[in-house]
Amino acid sequence: MNSPGATSLRSSLHWNAPLAALLLLSLATAQNPTPSTPAGSKIKPIEAPASQTYPSDLVQSGAALFRQDCSFCHGRDAGGGETGPDLTRSKLVTADMDGDKIGPVVRNGRPDKGMPPFDRSDQQIASLVAFIHTQQNNAIANAGRKGNGGRKGVDASDLQTGDAAAGQRYFNGAGGCANCHSPTGDLAGIAARYEGLQLEKQMLYPKHAKSRVTVTLASGETIDGTLAYLDEFTVGVIDASGVYRSWRTRDVRYKVDAPVEAHVELFSKYTDADVHNLMAYLQTLR
Repeated sequence: MNSPGATSLRSSLHWNAPLAALLLLSLATAQNPTPSTPAGSKIKPIEAPASQTYPSDLVQSGAALFRQDCSFCHGRDAGGGETGPDLTRSKLVTADMDGDKIGPVVRNGRPDKGMPPFDRSDQQIASLVAFIHTQQNNAIANAGRKGNGGRKGVDASDLQTGDAAAGQRYFNGAGGCANCHSPTGDLAGIAARYEGLQLEKQMLYPKHAKSRVTVTLASGETIDGTLAYLDEFTVGVIDASGVYRSWRTRDVRYKVDAPVEAHVELFSKYTDADVHNLMAYLQTLR
């Protein structure tokens, strides 16, 4: 379920809560077939829990919320996405009772696996639980307990849940995006170069974004350019003429402007709506 919002970045989620007892029981059952019950015995066989059904309106509201928050990673049908596991085969989902497992994961996230927390009401959690369990029930009915499995790609339409006009306002206002980017400059045609999840990744954490650096020499002369090399001893720059120049760090002063860091700083400021709206706006820049 990904919003850093967003996104689509919202990277990987694994519903891997420990189910040792259940697993051990399953293994023991598989390795040691249950003996037949002696005639006249009062011992009742263990019955598998029946699949729970949910009101259709609750499932539908959960489907809408899932598509908004979770489909980035887990696919529209909860069957797995490019970065998130198949929830219809999740042991945690199987063990969940009325959201007692799913709810804490949604609200606390799994930062170590790239899943952010989502502040959701009890009713919203209940709808997500209803949708995810229904999807699991459908998957089992169609393909059995083992299921077909396999992650699916995230369709670009899965990420078109925001308001483009609101995203444009955020871009030019609170988000501060316009301070560094222009829809007619560096972002012109970006939706044609990147699509769907790739576009969202670029929005949240742009790869290969070149850092700029300004080097001030002892004479007071300043050289601006693209940062080409930096360690504790040397700073190297590709200047405006395309020439590589370097200095010992102890001989100059330098200031690095890393665009990736600016994007990372936004992670804690984005709301879910900001990510979805901004993504919707960027998808209009073709």
